[in-house]
Order: sequence, then C-alpha cells, then structure tokens
Amino acid sequence: MSLLQAIVLGLVQGLTEFLPISSTAHLRIVPELLGWPDPGAAYSAVIQLGTVAAVLIYFRRDLLTLGKAFFQGLARREPFATTESRLAWFVLIGTLPIGILGLAFKKSIEGSLRSLHVISASLIVLAIVLFIVERLASHKRTLDDMRWRDGLIVGLWQALALIPGSSRSGTTITGGLSLGLRREDAARYSFLLSIPATTLAGIFELKHLMEATERPSALALWTGTLVAFVSGMAAIAWLLSYLRSRSTLVFIVYRVVLGVVLLVLLNRGVLHPLSGVENVDTQKKSLQVPVEKQLTE
Repeated sequence: MSLLQAIVLGLVQGLTEFLPISSTAHLRIVPELLGWPDPGAAYSAVIQLGTVAAVLIYFRRDLLTLGKAFFQGLARREPFATTESRLAWFVLIGTLPIGILGLAFKKSIEGSLRSLHVISASLIVLAIVLFIVERLASHKRTLDDMRWRDGLIVGLWQALALIPGSSRSGTTITGGLSLGLRREDAARYSFLLSIPATTLAGIFELKHLMEATERPSALALWTGTLVAFVSGMAAIAWLLSYLRSRSTLVFIVYRVVLGVVLLVLLNRGVLHPLSGVENVDTQKKSLQVPVEKQLTE
C-alpha cells in the first residue's frame, strides 16, 4: 500500500464513519474505482481506531461524566439513579448484539458480504427505511428520556451495520429516530455507542493484521489512522451542527443515488462485485497451503 493510498483511505474512513452513508461501502468503492486492491476488513477496522480517538477527544467531557456517574452508581449501590449512569449502562448493553453477531459471522462479513451487490442493496434499503422513519418520528425525546428498552433496541439496530453498506452511524441514528429522539440526540448517542464496538474491532483486527505474512507497512497504518482521526473530528462537528436544524434527507438521496450508480456500473461490467475481495482470499489460501502440507507431512 502506497502512502497516497493510505492518505485517501484514511480520509474516506474519517469523513464517512460518522455520516450515515457507510464507511465500509466507500472503502470498497473508492479502491475499486481507482483500480486499487480491496484494503480488506482488517485494515478498515484498524484505521477506525483513528475515528475512535476522534470521538474520545470530541466527547471527552461527556465520557468523563458518564464514567464518573457509572462508578459512583456502583459504589452507592444505585447504578441507575442518574441519567448519566443509565446512559453508560445503555452503551454497554447496546454493544452486546454487534459484538456477539460480529464474532459469529466474521468470515461472511470479511468475505462474501463485501460484494458490491450487497453494498449497493444495503445503501438503497437503509435509505428507504431512514426516509420512512424520518417521516413518522416525533423528534421530541432527548437522551434524558431513554430507558433500558431504548438502549437495547438501538444496539440491535447497530448490529445491522455488520452488513456492509448499511452504515453503523446510519443504523444507530435510524434506531434513535425510530424511538422519537431528536436528530442531534440520536447522532450524539450514535457516536457514544460507537466507542466500545469500533475500539474492540480495531484491536482485534490489529492483532491479526500484525500476525499476517503480507500486511500494510507501519507507515501506511499510522498514516491512514492519523488522517482518519483528523477528518473524523471534522465530520463529527459538522454533522452535529447540521442536524440541529436539518433532516437526514440529503444522506437519504445520496445513498439512493450511489446505490443505483453502483448497480449500473456493475451491470455494465465497469466494476466487479468481488474482485478485490477475491484477491485477498486467494492470498490467504496460498499462505495456508504450505502450512497444511507441513502438518500432514
């Protein structure tokens, strides 16, 4: 991976991670359009640590408040007494579905589900769902109004993001809006909920990436992660400001247009649904063969 590729992929990751347009989709589409190999789910997960750092720094005061309330609640044996302590628990509970299902379907998520056919369908389907939710939602509730059931429901919505193209922020914001949360509150909770899942995924994949025979250079990893951090900070600030007075319609239209364009390009043979992924799988298999022979011999 060249330094230019690392910069472009980091920029794409940072700008699209928090917008409801799917970072995974763009990290598959951009390399394909530029003729680059698919960076793989592992590299994508590792540079997500840059966007995790962006959330941690941007919401540092919120996180300190939640952490303090969480431990004070445990010490006082009143773990759910305050809004802040409840939110901390909601984030933990909301992380369970994506953690369990992510491990259960890891191979499919990193392989066949990264097909551009799946991504284009996910882009369009979630856009339609988000449009319906936007029209029906009350947009009146705040984070203070959230209850246990709400935390679990948004967590289940987040698990849908395991399907590439769905968008983790897209599914969680949609889930929050479906519960009547204001747009800004739904986005804020989406950012907080992203921290455990993306951190654990990044660390988990970093371990496997470091053990791989063929992997991006340390410079490519650090560059992609740093660029993702800077662009992620900008995306968070912009989205929160945007949703204070506007709906998610622009993202809905963008998702539909991108999904349709993808389908047209796939149908005309300009893009190939699994070309990059197939190359990654082939490399993995070629590395496994000698090991298997050694074991049998």
